[in-house]
Amino acid sequence: MCLMILAHQVSPEYPLLVAANRDEFNARPTAVSDFWDDQPNLLAGRDLEQGGTWMGVTRRGRFAAVTNYRDPARTAVAPCSRGELPLGFLTGCADPASYLGVLEARATDYAGFNLLVGDGNSLWYFSNSDNEKPLCLPPGIYGLSNARLDTPWPKVTAGKAKLRTLLAGAAITHDALSNLVNDKQLADPSTLRSHGLDGSMDPMLSAQFIVSKTYGTRSTTTLWLDADARVSWREQSFNAQGELRDVQQKDFRVVG
Repeated sequence: MCLMILAHQVSPEYPLLVAANRDEFNARPTAVSDFWDDQPNLLAGRDLEQGGTWMGVTRRGRFAAVTNYRDPARTAVAPCSRGELPLGFLTGCADPASYLGVLEARATDYAGFNLLVGDGNSLWYFSNSDNEKPLCLPPGIYGLSNARLDTPWPKVTAGKAKLRTLLAGAAITHDALSNLVNDKQLADPSTLRSHGLDGSMDPMLSAQFIVSKTYGTRSTTTLWLDADARVSWREQSFNAQGELRDVQQKDFRVVG
């Protein structure tokens, strides 16, 4: 996943709102989101290459998501898959602070990552870049791509602005949330250069929704947790041409 826009404890009606794109090589095998046969409380997509996930929720209201951290200095293959990180939290029982405290000691086992974990009471962020420490997030609107949380890349800034507008009075729907991350417009080259994004692939990757022959936005996931402890989740899956090929929607009430 390469773009996530979320509101944490901003709206009293919706303690958590998320819109996220998973960008990945089109050839990487993936299972669409569902409750897992071997983890029946877990709702998530599944990476069939490594067995992990990029984002999920559970019937007990646990939430986790990971994005890759862009770091050209760290290109070696890491011992562990980043898809293990959200999966470990979602299938465990540790609170976010405890989970990240243990992870911090072995964070170098993974390539660069950004991780969000929450249990319905708090939401935490941790990255293994630049010697960061786990951070409990205060209420707010956040954006995450392939740099640290709230790095003002154009697609992050645009998504946060659209979420602020949505929260100002529009109805919360899955279509409205997916609109936060579905722009295929490329960013202005001069703006990219000002953020150090001057590689040959950066213009193509600057769009919120990426379409190319080999790599692109494979899915858009939108979800909310409302004040009555109900979760609504929708995953839209796309082919290499950016065309919708599957929709999975699940609604359930948090238990226990």
